[in-house]
This record gives sequence, structure tokens and C-alpha cells, in this order.
Amino acid sequence: MLLICVDDLKPTIGCFGDPVAVTPHIDQLASRGLRFDAAYCNQAICSPSRIALMTGLRPQTIGIYDLGTNLRLAVPDAVTFSQHFMNQGYQAEALGKIYHLGHGNTDDRRSWSIDGWRPKAPQYVDKDSLRQMVKDKKGRNRGPATELADVADDTYGDGKIATEAIKRLATFSQNPDKPFFLAVGFLKPHLPFVAPKKYWDLYDPALLPMPKVLSKPTDAPEYAATNFGELREYSDMRSKGKIDEATTRHLIHGYYAATTYMDTQLGRVIDALDEHDLAKNTIVVLWGDHGWHLGDHGQWCKHTNYQQATQIPVVIVAPDGRHGDATDAMLETVDLYPTVCELAGIHLPTGIDGTSLASVVRSGNANGRDYVTHVYPRGNRMGRAIRNARYRMVEWKVPGDPSTFADLELYDYQTDPLETQNVAMEKPEVVAAMRAILATHPEAKPQIGKKEKWLLGSQEQAKRRRMFRSRDANQDGLLTMEEFLSNQPDPEEAPKRFPRFDRNRDGKLSADEFIFSGGQ
Repeated sequence: MLLICVDDLKPTIGCFGDPVAVTPHIDQLASRGLRFDAAYCNQAICSPSRIALMTGLRPQTIGIYDLGTNLRLAVPDAVTFSQHFMNQGYQAEALGKIYHLGHGNTDDRRSWSIDGWRPKAPQYVDKDSLRQMVKDKKGRNRGPATELADVADDTYGDGKIATEAIKRLATFSQNPDKPFFLAVGFLKPHLPFVAPKKYWDLYDPALLPMPKVLSKPTDAPEYAATNFGELREYSDMRSKGKIDEATTRHLIHGYYAATTYMDTQLGRVIDALDEHDLAKNTIVVLWGDHGWHLGDHGQWCKHTNYQQATQIPVVIVAPDGRHGDATDAMLETVDLYPTVCELAGIHLPTGIDGTSLASVVRSGNANGRDYVTHVYPRGNRMGRAIRNARYRMVEWKVPGDPSTFADLELYDYQTDPLETQNVAMEKPEVVAAMRAILATHPEAKPQIGKKEKWLLGSQEQAKRRRMFRSRDANQDGLLTMEEFLSNQPDPEEAPKRFPRFDRNRDGKLSADEFIFSGGQ
């Protein structure tokens, strides 16, 4: 088993239909297996997404939505993907980034036969880049968002990871009776967009695809978007307000260059698999942990429930699977664990959220999921999303609140593939059907260690939320003027507040309008 995890890789890949991307090695890998064109992460952020991959459990099932919480705090007895294979006699080893390390988080030693390996490589080598290094708010060194230096591939981390993977495959080939589970985690195209100059030179900046939609979706909750604070941490991005066209083009150039650099390293690993005659009996999975906003909707990075952040590339190559084919079967990250188990002839794990799609890999007549689900938190709200072949519906509310308190998003990808308009109000029957599906899922668990904050927000917000509920006589999630005036301590002044709180001027107050207009 060869599991290739790529950090921040969206489907800007030739075989996924990108006409600009120079990705010959991923394209070649896809020609040997099955490409999933409707694959989605479970949360568009590194650690929860990777925990979902390795446990088969969704973030909302275990209550991990941040970077710093170790999976064992939520599920101490979980048998992880690689651990399950170890229990069947496999040698499991990890190179590069598989779990998110940092922000207080550590590797999961129980997942591996030996300690995980990470490269010792500089993030920057160019003198100008090094001069731009500054400290961020947490005291970490941050340089510019891009670098193009005329250096060898193994100067940076991904080149070293590929070299180590080649060594491990050679060792495995010497012991054919011992099956292996090798997880190779490439670091690019994650920020900073750093790649040897020759990969930048493969692209004409003038021909790069620029974002077509620069504004947030109409009628979407303001908080649903990201402020892309991750990009702002880099030294040359801090003072910028709106990202201008020239900077946008340069960042997109960097993303593509870093993707091609990683693609070349991946190709080296696949070549070694062939060289040592391991390919014929090895399942290979390529997986991107989440997508990435490249200026679309005026957004950058991940951290949203939108298409650009949640769609991921997945390719599965199996000895008895389809070759050089693609499928529209929907897949979410948690499905990879049970799918690979079935393809490998290993009994399926119990108690996980994932569903095996081995029949899709083997047969063109099989179906995948009817829908996928993913999440993203904003403050004390959770955005739970249901995505089917045509629509994505997102329900935003505080866990435990009545459903009438929710803000809703609905996007119709048949008529609006770029997500320009939230049509939840125009299509109530679609919203109702998708919320009925969502209701079959358990309520999202609070973030481990932050239950009180998660459920209540600040004390003042909690107080005003209780006030809202007590005034909402018909429990429709809105306050009329009459309901608003009920039990007001200052009946003469209270009517003057209503129009100030009514920010959208619809004559009623939503929970947010009441809580935040009056509570801050």
C-alpha cells in the first residue's frame, strides 16, 4: 500500500481538466487507475482533514476542528488506517507530512511500525527571501509568500521526501513476504509557494487562469467567507489590503509552480515502485487534504465550505481496479480507509463513518454516495454542509440550538457553478429535503476542551440568546416588533432600537441581529 498525501492540493491538475497545469506524473498515475471527479474533504483545514483520513471519522463525530488537538484526546482507542494494516502484519512507515505536526500537535506513534521521518530542509534559500524574515504574533519566523531560486530539487523538503521514499521502497523490495504500508506526505503546494526556478519557468504568467468571480456570494452570511489570515502571516502580504491583480497572478503562478515541483517528486516515487517490481501488487492512493481559494470570491487559502476549498483530487490505483478511467461517484475522505481495506482483502473496520467504495474502483456499474458531508466552524457556530451532485446546502447554527435559528446557504451548481448566488430563499423545497438528510446525522460535537465556549459563546451572547428564545413566541427564529417589545424594561425607548437592530430592513429580527446588534 502506497498512500500519497499532498498538502493543499486542489484539482489544478491536467488529468482533472486543468488545461494549464503541468502535472505529467499525476496524469500518468491516473491513467493506471481511477480518478474521482467528485471527491471532497471532511473539513478544509489540515489537521481535521488528516485525522478524518487516518481514523475514518468525521470532525463532527469526534469534535476536532483545529490544528492543535491530538486525535487521541478525542478517540484514545481509535485504530487508525495504518494501525489496522499493522495489525494484519504490514510494516507501516510515514515520511513527510501525514498527520499535522505543530501548533501543539504531535505525531501518532501508534500508527507506525517505526518513528515517522521528516526532512531537514530550509524553507527559503534565496538571500532576498531571508532578508524579509519577520516574527509573527506567535514568534515564528515568516518570510515571503513565494520564492523562485535556481537550485536543485532536493534543496527543499519534497525532493528529500521523494529520495527517502525511494530508499524505503528499495528496502521493502528485499523482503517480498512482508507487506508494507508506506505513507508519503508531500509538503507543496502549501504556502509558501517555494519551488526551484525551472518549475516557475514552465508557466507563462499571462496565460494563467485568473479568478472570474471576485466578490462573495450574494445573500450569503458574511461570516461564511474566510479572511485568509494564513496568507497574511507571510512578510510580504501583511501590509496589503485587497490583493491586486498583479499579486494575484504572481501567487497563482507560485501555486502552479509548487504543484509541478511536487508532481516531479511524486513521479520519482512511482518510478521506483516500478523499478523494484512492486507496482503489480501495490494499491496506490493519491489524496489532497483539501482545496484552496486562489482569489475566487476575493478569498485565499482554505477554511470555508465553498467548492474551491472542499473539492479534492483522489486517484486510486488497484491491481484489480479500473485503469485509465474516471468516475462521478461521490467520495469523502473518510471513505478511503474502508475502501483500501476491501481492495486489499482486509476485513473492514467497525465503528467508523466511512463507506467502502471498492465496488466503484472495480466496476464501472457501481454507485458511490448519494451525497457527501463536510463542516467548518465560525466562532460558536458550526456550518454543516450536505453536497449532492447538483446542490450544496450549508446549515449554520450553534450546536444545540433549534433548527429555526440557523442561517442557510444553498448553491445550484447546474445553473451557478461558480457559487455567485445563495438561493436558499428561492428553493425552500430543496433546502427542506437536504436538511432532512442532515437531520439523520448526529449534532456536531463541540471542540474538545472548549465545550462551554462552543455552546454558549461569550456570557453576554449567551444571555441575549436566552432573551431571544423567550421572546420568540412562535419559535420561528424571528422576532416581530410585538415580540421584541415583550417584557422590555424601557417600553418608551425600546421601539427606537428595533430599526437599528434590523440590519436587513425586513421588519423582523433574526437571532444574529438581536444578539450582536444589542450585545456589543
